[in-house]
Amino acid sequence: MAAQNPRQSAAEVVLDESQLRDFLLDNPDFFQRHPDLLRTLHIPHGSGDAVSLVERQVSVLRERNVDLRHRLKELTDAARENETLYIGTRALVLSLLEAADLPDLLSRFEHGMAEHFDTPHAALVVYGHGPAEGACRCADRAAVEAHLGSLLRGGKPACGALRAEEFGYLFPGARGAGSAALVPLDFDGDRGLVAVGSDDAKRYHSQMGTLFLEHLAAVIGRVLARFDREGAPAAEA
Repeated sequence: MAAQNPRQSAAEVVLDESQLRDFLLDNPDFFQRHPDLLRTLHIPHGSGDAVSLVERQVSVLRERNVDLRHRLKELTDAARENETLYIGTRALVLSLLEAADLPDLLSRFEHGMAEHFDTPHAALVVYGHGPAEGACRCADRAAVEAHLGSLLRGGKPACGALRAEEFGYLFPGARGAGSAALVPLDFDGDRGLVAVGSDDAKRYHSQMGTLFLEHLAAVIGRVLARFDREGAPAAEA
């Protein structure tokens, strides 16, 4: 018998495996037509033991099922959170639209945030003259920029950790540092800012969205513009 060339044998094995792989890909129902093979084929398991192909397939399907359940739970949790945000936002917006003047607007915002949202800190700062105490207040724009200048650059929303002095200025009564999301009031000119905060320095970060706050800021800006037109006390543009 002629000796086999090792290189030739290896090439034939590779070729045969490739052909077998292509055949199985082209015939995905092969094992359905030959179920007896499933009981005889074994593949290594992660633990080192050999398991049948059927057992391995069942294991893979279980893993995928667990992954799908986790994803479904995440989607369900997100949907519930969005529904809660929508209901709270709707109630707060309707209340803000009924504000009679600037002090009433500030009061409605403060009470609405406390009633409808699990938010440790909330602030509404309007540039101009008016109530100057508490988290929902009026303040001189220059004073606000002196305390929060770096957070207000560009007139765009900002999220991140705040130093103790910044956090305390935004949310009077808060102790220590924290994190916050800030959105400028911008309707017919800069009018102030809306902010929510947490004592957890990592709660609000730069990758977070601010759609909820931007929506509230847009509503508040239009209410302030209405006060201007009706001659009620309003913020300075």
